[in-house]
Amino acid sequence: MATLLSLNVGMPEDVPWQGKTVHTGAWKSPVDGPRMVRRLNVDGDGQGDLAGHGGEIRAVLVYQLESYQYWKEHLGRDDLTFGIFGENFTVEGLPDDEVCIGDRYRIGGAEFEVTQPRVTCYRVGMRLGEPTMAALLVAHHRPGFYLRVITEGRVQAGDEITLTRRGPEGLSVADIDALLYLPGRDPAKLRTALNIPALSPGWQQSFRELAVAQNPSKEPGWPGERAGSRQPGEEPGWPGFRTLRVARIVAETPSVRSVYLDTTDGTPLPEARPGQYLSIRLPVDDTAPTVRSYSLSSAPAAGTYRISVKHEPHGKASGYIHDRLHPGDLVDIASPRGTFVLQEGTRPVVLISAGIGATPVLGMLHRLAAVRDPRPVWWIHTAHGRAGHVFADEAHNLLAHLPDGHEHIYYTSETPPPEDHHITRGRPTARSLTALGIPADADAYLCGPPAFMDDLGGFLLERGLRPEQIHTEQFSALPAINPGVTPTGSVRPHQPPGPTGTGPLVTFARSGIATPWSPDHSSLLELAEACDIPTRWSCRTGVCHTCTTPLVTGDITYTTPPLELPEPRTVLVCCSTPTTEVVLDL
Repeated sequence: MATLLSLNVGMPEDVPWQGKTVHTGAWKSPVDGPRMVRRLNVDGDGQGDLAGHGGEIRAVLVYQLESYQYWKEHLGRDDLTFGIFGENFTVEGLPDDEVCIGDRYRIGGAEFEVTQPRVTCYRVGMRLGEPTMAALLVAHHRPGFYLRVITEGRVQAGDEITLTRRGPEGLSVADIDALLYLPGRDPAKLRTALNIPALSPGWQQSFRELAVAQNPSKEPGWPGERAGSRQPGEEPGWPGFRTLRVARIVAETPSVRSVYLDTTDGTPLPEARPGQYLSIRLPVDDTAPTVRSYSLSSAPAAGTYRISVKHEPHGKASGYIHDRLHPGDLVDIASPRGTFVLQEGTRPVVLISAGIGATPVLGMLHRLAAVRDPRPVWWIHTAHGRAGHVFADEAHNLLAHLPDGHEHIYYTSETPPPEDHHITRGRPTARSLTALGIPADADAYLCGPPAFMDDLGGFLLERGLRPEQIHTEQFSALPAINPGVTPTGSVRPHQPPGPTGTGPLVTFARSGIATPWSPDHSSLLELAEACDIPTRWSCRTGVCHTCTTPLVTGDITYTTPPLELPEPRTVLVCCSTPTTEVVLDL
């Protein structure tokens, strides 16, 4: 008979960590006597980061005495007191390889349902003083699991744990954890996991994405036929940078110029996927070369590449392109990359942009027009007025080649001529999108300023589109994902403090920072943080892949081998260091 050995609670507190403050509820301690377990948590307990912990689906965390005994021996620790793994229930029995998702248990006066394994989180490493603990929990198949409260009631240490219903499909907590985080996925188990109603929505979504990656020709959400990586396979192209020739330069508007690129020997360039971008390396000044990324705005199969660049005030790279780049010049270009790409399928397509954000979705429109795609296509663009309306005629003509194309333009600063019925004064709103008749089963692609994409993405959600149907591209640094870290004021990226490093040059292309590597930093992630570059991470041990970053050029080594390698031409910055000069799209 399984038994509840210890009931542990703790309220969130601010904990100093690596020069930051982390708001966390990971510090939990045993309590005596009965406690009420409610829908969201145990009385007296709380979570600091509700995005990853807590809530109705993750109300109670369970960890086992057997795992305590295992880690005591494996880590050589004799100080592992109940609650140190952040669990609410320390139990005897209920091993991860026997408990199944959807199992229901009665403990004291409450009933619970198993919903998911523990998420990979750096805070368990903080609590134990073992930085790699998140990876160890997965690698050793001992994650622990979360419970949903089916019936509220009182529980206390010593209560017996009774199985009241076995979950469907018979996939254990350890099976589900390995299916998400470890290589060699069993496609049958992946299909089975998607049939478990009790599995938390977040894990279901992750498995749907894995299924699409395994069989990208299927509609999103369709289980794939074989296990694969987290993203579709390697793109065609070349490693690192290649010298291309500027064939011509065209002024699209007073502030936007298109640069056409071809090979130096006249051979055609590899076809890009519609929506991808190029990274360009420019000798802007006497310091390290400047690397910037620009979306391809041309037809993907044109045999040449076109990027279209807006001249930004004080922009070093855009200023160089507008003022100093000429036809015939040679430039270093990295091959097309990016996952903001037009998906195959039969669902309607919505292309939404503002300003120069039209560039990647214009590449998608070129592809759709080239094959006269029968899907309904909406082209929705916002500009200040006609003078700054980039690609106005080009997009209009492309839409004329589509059997079911719809064009809607918004001018924010001028009233359009009466004969331009497709142009409206103002900005797109929830009401105007509803009037356009965008269906809830459409795939939407958005590019523009962050606030614009947030607003329009919200409008589309209101229209009934699911989050996985809304794809966005952001030209600047991506918003940080630093779970639990207390936000501080925004700081412009800068050179790292302290003596200049003597190692290989590390360039963060999106942030415009190039700095020599120093072994004072344990990883590329820590170097980025020292430069106040927005970073994205969760486990910091190579498990969750939140920190996956495109590697434009160069080589790295992993200080902690990841449990699963990322897709080609990307790197896990949380556990890697450079061995040569590297350029990261960060």
